[in-house]
Amino acid sequence: MVKYIKKGGEFVAQIDLITGFLGSGKTTFLKLYVKHLLSRGLKIGIIENDYGAVNVDMMLLSELMELGCEVETIAGACDYDCHKRRFKTKLIAMGMQNFDRVIIEPSGIFDVDEFFDTLREEPLDRWFKIGNVIAIADAAAVSNLSEESSYILANQAANAGAIILSKTQLSDETKINAKIDEINSALNSVNCRRKINDIVIAKNWDDFTEDDFNKILNCGYELNDFKKSHFKGGYSSVYFMNSKITRNKIKSVSKKLFKNKDCGNIYRIKGFLKENANWLELNATEKQFELKPIKNGQDIIIVIGENLNEKEIKKLWNS
Repeated sequence: MVKYIKKGGEFVAQIDLITGFLGSGKTTFLKLYVKHLLSRGLKIGIIENDYGAVNVDMMLLSELMELGCEVETIAGACDYDCHKRRFKTKLIAMGMQNFDRVIIEPSGIFDVDEFFDTLREEPLDRWFKIGNVIAIADAAAVSNLSEESSYILANQAANAGAIILSKTQLSDETKINAKIDEINSALNSVNCRRKINDIVIAKNWDDFTEDDFNKILNCGYELNDFKKSHFKGGYSSVYFMNSKITRNKIKSVSKKLFKNKDCGNIYRIKGFLKENANWLELNATEKQFELKPIKNGQDIIIVIGENLNEKEIKKLWNS
């Protein structure tokens, strides 16, 4: 099997981007995707960018590191120019290691234009070939998005070669169609003529076949015009460290946080908690609460959302 493309005397790695709004399931899909690539004997590098100062998702990738993947992280939210410098630095580090494929998992509010713009710069334009742009969307969550969140959804969908719906096992045909309509509406709101109906993969990920993976691995990407916006950014996060919170309390508090709009528009609550001697991974959205065993963790819970009121969140947390 030919693993590398040779260009101008240099080996060129394919680079794939996996996008998706906050809480859509990007990291879960990334692990599934990378394990399939590893089964084909490929050497894989990953760049992970969590939203916030603490990169919780990095811990979720520890099993991929144990399987031989190289993982670089860009932790912390910062301005566009700062993030682009950090992103380019990590790509240069990856480009010097002769990977077959590099997978980028950015934060849920990533501007896809940054991906294309950065890879046009030297020496990255010689070291990488853009392969697939994959967008993950939560089929179980259809909501009234803010103008900024709708723009981010459209930005991710406009260039995707495939849009993969998560949590389809929790949805039905009506909800899936509503999610597709939501994405098409977001695209229309930024004057993008694209309709994504024919690139949607709506199937339980546990049931993916070799044909499904081949379709994803060859989905490519598109470049579609749409009206660009530059928002100031109302996204933030609130951290709770060393809280020693219990399973019952975090379930109760999470439910209250999502319901209480005085806390802001909360999209996701994630992190880890310890039960007896075992770590549990927390992943909660307004529609779903999940706690599952994980090998390693850190006593931290992160609340992520838009226009958050830290005072109200901490007040409710401590009540």
